[in-house]
Amino acid sequence: MNTLTTLADHGIRLGFDVLAAIAILIIGWLLGRWAAALTRRLAERSGRLDRTVTNLLARLARWTVLAFTVIAVLGRFGVQTASLVALLGAAGLAVGLALQGALSNVAAGVMLIALRPFSVGDAIDVGGTMGTVDDINLFATRLTSFDGVPVHVPNSNIWGKDIKNFSQADQRRNDLVVGIGYDDDIGAAMDVLRGLLDADSRVLAEPAPMIAVDSLGDSSVNLLMRYWTAAGDFYATKVDLTRAVKERFDASNISIPFPQRDLHLVEGGLPAAQGA
Repeated sequence: MNTLTTLADHGIRLGFDVLAAIAILIIGWLLGRWAAALTRRLAERSGRLDRTVTNLLARLARWTVLAFTVIAVLGRFGVQTASLVALLGAAGLAVGLALQGALSNVAAGVMLIALRPFSVGDAIDVGGTMGTVDDINLFATRLTSFDGVPVHVPNSNIWGKDIKNFSQADQRRNDLVVGIGYDDDIGAAMDVLRGLLDADSRVLAEPAPMIAVDSLGDSSVNLLMRYWTAAGDFYATKVDLTRAVKERFDASNISIPFPQRDLHLVEGGLPAAQGA
């Protein structure tokens, strides 16, 4: 009888501990979400932190609350948290040695967040991978490429390469090379190009545009149009001027030649080889 009573008491205590643990987990989960939202709201209200740092602080606040929640649950079941911390430290060392590549991503992520060569929302080019930054975490950076495809790039791959940040540029330069025929008037063609640049209000007066003979190709004389625009007008100006050059050259009877090869045939075939 005493044994049954003891088992019943243990069962009741275990049941209360399980219910208390579930309640602690639910409360900790809700507190973690609340802490993340509060941290994000305070960071945004300060006006001195960008979205990258704000998101990182919100994540840290949430995971800190969840870590204390897990410790509280384990303490409810009589687990010695001091020994648990030591065990986690040893396990962390072993995992760190096994995941050196992941730790390099973490180190690179810390450098990216601290030095901020780019922020969330910037358009960048990293080693040929181009897109808009959606998120920066400790392991990888998520981009959306300019054709709409999500791209996840490990932070170590980003930190070790040249980073082009298009969003930090106020002005951008474009070099548009146009070929004309060798029989065409170079001066007339340059006047046409100069008139197109002068007529486009998006082309900046400073730095001044430049038109010059770039090179003498196999089939064409290549003219260079070098001009500056505001960063937001870069692509639209480029495509509009490319079409305008073709239309204006057609109207001015200036040809844009395509690659061609002249073949000369010698009647009678090859001469006989001469002996020594």
